[in-house]
Amino acid sequence: MPDAPYTTLPPWPRAYPASGASAVLKLHNDDFRVTELPLQLPSGAGEHVWVEVEKNGANTAFVAQQLSEAAGVQERDVGYAGLKDRYAITRQWFSIYLPKGETPELTQLQHPEFKVLAQSRHVKKLRPGDLAGNQFRIVLREVAGDRGAIEANLQAIAAQGVPNYFGAQRFGFDGGNVEQGRAMLAREIRVRNPKKKGLYLSAVRSFVFNEVLAQRIAQGLWGRTLAGDVMDEAGRPTGPLWGRGRVSSTDEAQALENSVAARHATLCDGMEHAGLDQERRALVASPQELRWDWPQPDQLVLSFSLPPGTYATSVLEEILSTTEPERHAEGEPAAAE
Repeated sequence: MPDAPYTTLPPWPRAYPASGASAVLKLHNDDFRVTELPLQLPSGAGEHVWVEVEKNGANTAFVAQQLSEAAGVQERDVGYAGLKDRYAITRQWFSIYLPKGETPELTQLQHPEFKVLAQSRHVKKLRPGDLAGNQFRIVLREVAGDRGAIEANLQAIAAQGVPNYFGAQRFGFDGGNVEQGRAMLAREIRVRNPKKKGLYLSAVRSFVFNEVLAQRIAQGLWGRTLAGDVMDEAGRPTGPLWGRGRVSSTDEAQALENSVAARHATLCDGMEHAGLDQERRALVASPQELRWDWPQPDQLVLSFSLPPGTYATSVLEEILSTTEPERHAEGEPAAAE
């Protein structure tokens, strides 16, 4: 029996009791600050010019395009470690391949939505995932609800972490990338653009991971390990990023993962035939240095850092429900990666 079309994202369960509280997120760009934590800093020599950029109201791809034009190179010669939010103030590094000629002084570049803070040369290009994590400072405004319930969930998060769901932005507007990926894998549509193909595969793979994690939470298994779990280096249970080969879990964990795969056979079979290999991802995300403050009765300020590939929305959704100004209605990202 073929899978049903994936036209909406399911309401994946949360780890902790709903606080019933609500708040406004990103009323101002300054309410959402993200600082990329680099794996390394430029050495001062090499064929690539690295620039540290602070952007305000621009998305990462736009900044990369502007840097390529300013440096006189193709967009493919500009690299970055991860996408950062548009409606936020964010800092991240970009690399520009400039092996010959004079080095342009990009710190003099003037643009209303970003500025270059520093530049230096390095031996390698920045590629997706080349970061140690992201540091967040988030101001939640018009907070309404039980402050005690909010505090209880914050304490639980500090002690036990949050479900490591892929954020909604991974799946496109209304989850549309998952349905496009299903249609592509079922050979109902042909996708020639490599970037779109990669986007759809990523959405489908992330969806199946979220389904495994949701199944564990729904069965009351949050905070517990199962017989046959594959643990990561930090001792946390992991879930499958689907691909070729058998899942490396065994016993109860394998049975749960295979039951989810059976429900989404078109997606999982398609990913195997697309050449993806089985990988694992931690089921728990642990915010580091989580702190909070109430500068006003209806204002909550959070600060924490997360490792690469994890989402600030996973933290926020375990605390309270948020709404954003209408400008975000078309699915703008709400977390850095």
